[in-house]
Amino acid sequence: MADQEARETPTPTPAAPPAAPRPKQVSHRGRSAGAKVSSNQQEGKVEEFEPFMLLPRGPPPLKEFLDIWDVNVLKGPHEMNKQAHHTHLYSSELLIVRRAQEFQIKITFDRPYKPAQDKFAVEFVIGPSPQYSKGTYIPVFPTEERQSVWRGRIVETNDNVVTMGITTSPECIVGKYMLFIGVVTPYGIRRTRRDPKSDIYILFNPWSPADPVFLDDEEEREECVMNELGIIYHGAYDDVSERAWNYGQFEFGVLDACLFIMDKADMPLSNRGDVIKVTRVASAMLNSRDDDGVLVGNWSGDYTYGVPPTSWTGSVEILLDYAGSRGTPVCYAQCWVYAAVFNTFLRCLGIPARVVTNFFSAHDNDGNLKMDIVLDENGKLDRNRTKDSIWNYHCWNECFMARSDLPPGFGGWQVVDATPQETSDGMFRCGPASVAAVKHGQICYPFDAPFVFAEVNSDVIFYRRQKDGTLEVVKVNQTHVGRMVLTKAVLHDGRRDITDQYKFPEGSPEERRVLEKAEEFGCQREKASLPQADVEVEIPNLDVRVGDNFDVTLQFKNNSDHRRTADVYITGTVVYYTGVPSAEVVFKTPKVKLEPLQSVDEKVLVKGEDYMHKLVEQANIHFIATGKIKETGQIITAMKVITMHNPKLIVKVTGSPRVSEEMYVSVEFTNQFKFSLENVDLRMEGPGIMALKRKQYSLIAPGTSITWTETFSPRQAVSTKLIASLDCAALRQVYGETELTIQQ
Repeated sequence: MADQEARETPTPTPAAPPAAPRPKQVSHRGRSAGAKVSSNQQEGKVEEFEPFMLLPRGPPPLKEFLDIWDVNVLKGPHEMNKQAHHTHLYSSELLIVRRAQEFQIKITFDRPYKPAQDKFAVEFVIGPSPQYSKGTYIPVFPTEERQSVWRGRIVETNDNVVTMGITTSPECIVGKYMLFIGVVTPYGIRRTRRDPKSDIYILFNPWSPADPVFLDDEEEREECVMNELGIIYHGAYDDVSERAWNYGQFEFGVLDACLFIMDKADMPLSNRGDVIKVTRVASAMLNSRDDDGVLVGNWSGDYTYGVPPTSWTGSVEILLDYAGSRGTPVCYAQCWVYAAVFNTFLRCLGIPARVVTNFFSAHDNDGNLKMDIVLDENGKLDRNRTKDSIWNYHCWNECFMARSDLPPGFGGWQVVDATPQETSDGMFRCGPASVAAVKHGQICYPFDAPFVFAEVNSDVIFYRRQKDGTLEVVKVNQTHVGRMVLTKAVLHDGRRDITDQYKFPEGSPEERRVLEKAEEFGCQREKASLPQADVEVEIPNLDVRVGDNFDVTLQFKNNSDHRRTADVYITGTVVYYTGVPSAEVVFKTPKVKLEPLQSVDEKVLVKGEDYMHKLVEQANIHFIATGKIKETGQIITAMKVITMHNPKLIVKVTGSPRVSEEMYVSVEFTNQFKFSLENVDLRMEGPGIMALKRKQYSLIAPGTSITWTETFSPRQAVSTKLIASLDCAALRQVYGETELTIQQ
């Protein structure tokens, strides 16, 4: 069997990079009356008996007063609370509810409740220093005459059991609360003992019109809050690739990990009811650049101390590793990993969210809308002086919320981006920036709208450098950047093109007005008016597999009534997906002669042996054709990113697709290359049906096939996917998946 040539080894645990020294914590004494309350995990002590007066001999016998025998928070996944609050999918034994919506609890007393004489309250406490004024201590009363910021009512009384309905406020703190029942006696308040099993998580509520995250579309809520499976788009705008991702927001431990992230950010509890502040803090905390956040970014290609970004298949492992290590950043991430894990955080807390991909995304770091490409006098690309890079694609997030801090009309979808690119208020973060504000050029509104505007609206400016060092604008491409913005379609695997939500059609009167408006707020554009060149050049798209020889075709068209001669420079450069060049693999200088009104194709052969050993991850080659027309001196340009297609994994499932029934899944791969693949890491997981599994092969020889088989027992009835990835230094971004419907 060919399988014998693939040697299997135990999965090693990668060594962690050395931790940076932490600054010494200084006491709050002299600066404030008490320490900042910024931990959901720390618990304040709540006395079982809180006397109203000095009692030298302790509390007297309280047998004649109402006593609590049991508190049932109705926390089962099939009970009314989790069903009504759409939290039944969370893998948690505790009650999870959403803001601004009633939930019920049953309280069993030692005798029938008498409203006229018995006084009790359900008390909710969060954090180490509960205060009513800070929203960290909330008593809820059962009578209309006495109400607090949360409303309570008696739903039903049955002998000794009282069913109470509790409606939280739409601005309340999102987090994990302790629950107590307090009974008022003449001597003081008698409370139930601390019982961790009665703790309650309270989340944002996109189903409630009173909550700022309300999304008035059931299908959008199903997709952007409840769906654990996602699709992330990458590649090029005219050759889009996609990969599945397990967000896993309902998996065991993920909700606690999300709350821990806010604790690690030292975010005051009193701010955690504000969705704008929560998303802004999380945007900084998902990267580790300045706050020991969740993920370490790495675009170098060297992933010795961690997991390559292309290897991850889901968010669960990342979040659980971060929380389990008490805040040691996880290695490594690039933009789609940041966006995917951020998406898990947002959906887990109840904020509608989706991952968005912008094709040809400008990384504009000097406040203008220009991406500069410098040519020499003859039209040849000057690599040493061309410093700006255009990302082939960039992934960020959109989350849905009202923006009470902005004028009407700028709520709805907001851009948030955790990839560390530029600082905002001193930290690496971006957003929330209103998508509507970006589209209409209203980039004065917070947060970071100018940066997002530049990512989708920058112009590519070609300069010719004269001998005296001056730069002359020779061509402006106004349509290259922000070519297409994609996100997953609602409730199916198709794509949704949302470019029109970010910008008006190129060249339209509306677009011109928007750009003029953006200039009023400080954006600078190139306004040079250049004559239309009478010779055009284009590079059509190609479908190329990694390792293949292929021809790049340059299509020239002479629109004039005269002969034209073009001295052309063609460079093909291996680039990272960020547009940063790695190695040049093609350089040709053909001379093209064009008769009047003639079209000519010029082909350039690219051999696999010339680029294979120079390819970096994601296998992109960026071709730029520049040239000078001999008769007119005009400059012609064309750009094309060719994304090589990697082989696929074959994922097969056998067995009875029923809950708790044993099933088998196999992953098959054949090394079609002429070289060995070493230290190959395979991963596989399925939302709701199979936890992450890993396997490593030390060597897969040329022409060799491997088959990896695992067993699993589905935990729930669901339509889902099994996702697999293969990764090694010589071959990145190899994926496979299969769809699966599990019956009860």
